[in-house]
Amino acid sequence: MANLFVLQLLNGVQLGVLLFLIAAGLTLVFGIMDVVNLAHGVLYMVGAYFVATFAALTGSFWWGLLLMLPAAIAVGLILEVVVIRRLYARSHLDQVLATFGLVMIANETVKIVWGTSPLSVPTPELLSGSIPLMGPLRYPVYRVGIIVAGLAVALGLFLVINYTRIGMLLRAGATNRAMVSALGVDIGKLFAIVFTLGAVLACFAGALIAPILSVDTGMGESVLILTFVVVVIGGIGSIKGAFLGAILVAVVDTLGGVFGPILLREVLDPSAANQTGRMLAPMLVYILMAVILFAKPAGLFGAKA
Repeated sequence: MANLFVLQLLNGVQLGVLLFLIAAGLTLVFGIMDVVNLAHGVLYMVGAYFVATFAALTGSFWWGLLLMLPAAIAVGLILEVVVIRRLYARSHLDQVLATFGLVMIANETVKIVWGTSPLSVPTPELLSGSIPLMGPLRYPVYRVGIIVAGLAVALGLFLVINYTRIGMLLRAGATNRAMVSALGVDIGKLFAIVFTLGAVLACFAGALIAPILSVDTGMGESVLILTFVVVVIGGIGSIKGAFLGAILVAVVDTLGGVFGPILLREVLDPSAANQTGRMLAPMLVYILMAVILFAKPAGLFGAKA
């Protein structure tokens, strides 16, 4: 049981750092730009397709990952200029409808360009194999690499946001956008930077998960709901909150799905416990969100209204 707990805890942390990469951009876009972007999950999917394509063309996952980054920057800038920039002065309902339309367009475009069959990305040879943890337990090296990469990005974001001028502007914009604009800051340029940064982070998360999951058109929607939960729990506009919220949500979701049925077997027969556990496990994340919002309505690190 201890081995299983450690294994699933690591899986939860790995999912958590991926959720953080997606949620960090989403919380900045929502907190600074005041834009509800339902198409953020599409960027996660696009990153996976980019790395699959570039890795196949070059024969190297690392070259695929490297080429994915400028492609992600280009996609983020194009979306911000062509679509998102026109939504700043619109209501949240208009933003939801417009970005939902982007989801439909992106999914159909992906089907036209890449087809409907899932793509696969081989695990890079450098990170293949597994490492011993405790007893007979081993853990894939690539998953450890994902955790390390996610933590490195989290540290980089922390340093940029807390110790650079652009970070100061981002924090100020999340607190009082009107004042930042009144002080002479080019708010349009700042918004373009924020949205592009969020796009690159989401694409990077999709690229990292590509060797583990099948790359298909439905992968963006499945992660978007959890990402919004992370943003709400952590507090809108807070990178620190996004990180802690992502780890909490991922660990609760992973451990709940595995240990829920096991614990229910103490009071129910195995078949009923498995069925009840499968039904209750998805609810745990939302129960966690309700408890946190009851105690802190603005989220863990959100600004007070």
